[in-house]
Amino acid sequence: MAKRMILMLVVMFALLSSLGFMKFRQISSAVQAASHFQPPPEAVTSIVAPQEKWPATMGVIGTMEAVHGVTVSADLPGTVEKISFESGQYVHAGDVLVELDTRQERAQLAALEAQRDLARTNFARMKQLLDAGVISRADFDAAVAQQKQTEANVAETRATIERKTIRAPFSGILGIRKANLGQYLAAGNPIVPLQSLDPIYVDFGVPQQDAAHVRRGSTLHVTSEDLAGHQFTGRVTALDSVVDEATRNVQVQATLPNPGGKLKPGMFVQVQLGFGEARSVIALPASAISYAPYGDSVFVITDLKDPKGNTYRGVRQQFVKVEGSRGDQVAVVSGLNPGDEVVTSGVFKLRNGAAVKINNKVQPENNPAPKPSDS
Repeated sequence: MAKRMILMLVVMFALLSSLGFMKFRQISSAVQAASHFQPPPEAVTSIVAPQEKWPATMGVIGTMEAVHGVTVSADLPGTVEKISFESGQYVHAGDVLVELDTRQERAQLAALEAQRDLARTNFARMKQLLDAGVISRADFDAAVAQQKQTEANVAETRATIERKTIRAPFSGILGIRKANLGQYLAAGNPIVPLQSLDPIYVDFGVPQQDAAHVRRGSTLHVTSEDLAGHQFTGRVTALDSVVDEATRNVQVQATLPNPGGKLKPGMFVQVQLGFGEARSVIALPASAISYAPYGDSVFVITDLKDPKGNTYRGVRQQFVKVEGSRGDQVAVVSGLNPGDEVVTSGVFKLRNGAAVKINNKVQPENNPAPKPSDS
């Protein structure tokens, strides 16, 4: 019985050892195969890095501001008696916009003019009596004061009547009328916006590190997506004397002609400001740049060797310095050499040393001045 048990244990041990050895051989083969496994090459597009001359410009966002812009309002309270303009009309400085009811003031003016005429007559009579020595100097001085007071009262009432005739303070384009005929206006109530549009200001901010390059008289170009095909040229006319603590930008104001009033106050525009000589850059499609907090990089295609020493086409990650953009392109100022072959699409699936297969049948956009089809 004992011999039979021992024999059974020996057989079981041999069987388990055989199974374990077979499993070990399978795992070793799988590990060895995995160590030599090479993933298939990734399909990418590429471009030979070109060196170009880019003008030294800065692209910023600006806001249009009227050189003169006010909301015309009532200076004194009164009822609107006459409206002499239409919304959106062009007016000249001094044109009458609104007349308020002045019947009460004109009645007061008639009474004051009568008092003034009487004071003038009394003054002439008192002067004759003073020359004849009939009255004292004090009586004559009282007559002089009375005449001056009536003259001042007449002038004040005339000024009140004039102030109730509201005129355009400067030439420009009116906005939408905010007052109606017969409406009572309190002092300060708005009547209509008035904007002077030609010339016009554009306000924008530049980073404090670039502010030293901006000078009064520097040329700039303004474009807007809402005015496709139009470019406006102007010059810097003013720089703020302080740096904004919130943005660390310096505010700049430029003046530019605006024929036809195409640019409107408050419009969002793109400003290209030139501030130096042209510089040499390597222009790449924006899709070629891999942006990361620790640095921007590109993948350069080159010949690499695998662990067996075989040569294959792979990629090397290269950190670069990027400064500025133009249309679909980004300017690389350091980290690349002209003639390097750079991956332009598919960078998100690459790693350092990855094998690639180049297929340039469809290339990403690389236009310095793109024109969208829906513009």
